[in-house]
Amino acid sequence: MTALSRQERSAAPAPTYKVPPGVLDGPVVPTMLRLALPTTLVLVVQTLVGVVETWFVGFLGTEALAGVALVFPVLMLMQMMANGGIGGGVASAVARALGAKRHEDAEALVWHGIVLACAFGLLFTVAAFLGGPALYRAMGGTGATLTAALTYSGVVFAGAVPLWITALLSSALRGAGNVTVPALVISSGTVLLIILSPALIFGWGPLPRLGVAGGGAAVLIYYLFAAVALMLYLRSAKSLLRLRITPLRTGLFKDIMGVGLLSAIGTVQTNLTVALVTAAVGCFGADAIAGYGIASRLDYIQIPLIFGLGTALVTMVGHNIGAGQMARARRVAWIGAAIAFGMTETIGLAAVLFPHAWIGLFSDDPQVLAMGTLYLRTVAPVYGAVGLGLALYFASQGAKRVLFPVLAGTARMIIAAFIGWSAVVWFGAGLAPLFQITALAALSYGFLTAAAMVGGAWGRHPAYRPLPWRNPAE
Repeated sequence: MTALSRQERSAAPAPTYKVPPGVLDGPVVPTMLRLALPTTLVLVVQTLVGVVETWFVGFLGTEALAGVALVFPVLMLMQMMANGGIGGGVASAVARALGAKRHEDAEALVWHGIVLACAFGLLFTVAAFLGGPALYRAMGGTGATLTAALTYSGVVFAGAVPLWITALLSSALRGAGNVTVPALVISSGTVLLIILSPALIFGWGPLPRLGVAGGGAAVLIYYLFAAVALMLYLRSAKSLLRLRITPLRTGLFKDIMGVGLLSAIGTVQTNLTVALVTAAVGCFGADAIAGYGIASRLDYIQIPLIFGLGTALVTMVGHNIGAGQMARARRVAWIGAAIAFGMTETIGLAAVLFPHAWIGLFSDDPQVLAMGTLYLRTVAPVYGAVGLGLALYFASQGAKRVLFPVLAGTARMIIAAFIGWSAVVWFGAGLAPLFQITALAALSYGFLTAAAMVGGAWGRHPAYRPLPWRNPAE
């Protein structure tokens, strides 16, 4: 076979891409919910699986459980950066390219996503191996707990590249409006994880008993399975968005990182805010930490709901921006924000009215109940502001206009974390003022993000034309 024929074969036309129905025209809400539901369900399942795996590790003893708990925030940070940070950049770039009918650029973005996944995955692997011991010691790990943390961390972060590939390929497909395949792949892998985790931890059948390392190995295998499955699908004739090796272009990397880098900074801000507020609460003793920890878990329960809706917003806004339909893009953003506000505010008001219904699931200690109730009755009434802000943040990803939402997140971090922590440590403030400051921070986040939208944070945003770094002869 000649070189020319190979080139012709690799350049065989892919199936014609069609914008998902309802994205560029028609009713907004049914389309948004149709795109959001599969992702939301998958995230809820993944959250439950994480709880189940922690339950399995608990049988190994307190030290093993504590060791995994030390690794969990770092793993969550990486997952958030991969899915909502750089992954948001990939989804936004693909959606805008397809909306502008730049199908070749959209396919090239998939390959550029693979390259970024390998780079970020290796970065996290090296950082975990070199910096893990010092980090876990600083977080309080000693003796058997530290050993368990290093064992689990070493195995899990050895699989950082497959995790990033899974996240960025899933984001590319979602950006193209294909939410079904990522949901099916991740759900199938979840079943595999549920089976493998106890089998490798306890050594079922011919499998060796790996202890805490088995839990990490199950996670690694899960992401390997998901990454391979997504790559095979994107190489198949069924996919309207093909994975193929293309020349690397600086402009395409900029298109992804223009959204992804700022979004990744936003995820770091979120985690830092939680860490500093937790440190401030820790000044009031174990009961306060337990009450706050249990109550604030309700904050995290809402993440799958908002993230699922957010991926739909990135897709719909990105396509409309690419197609030059600025008015519809804004309308989609505000409708999504209204839905997010309604969902999160309903959860918040229910928590205010019935705080013991949630806290009592985890503890019946009177002091813990009192601390948790104080948090919910102070902060939960403003859950809607956080939902509103996060929805507009995802919509801004689709529009490639994330600077103002990230700055709003910075304001939230300064108020909740630094001012709240300073009020407790330097000025002797109690828990009630700390939680009031946290609520004020949430309100400011929602208000500033919405105000930026009203004030024209997206600008006039012209229709996406062929980019200047693109060779017209291609």
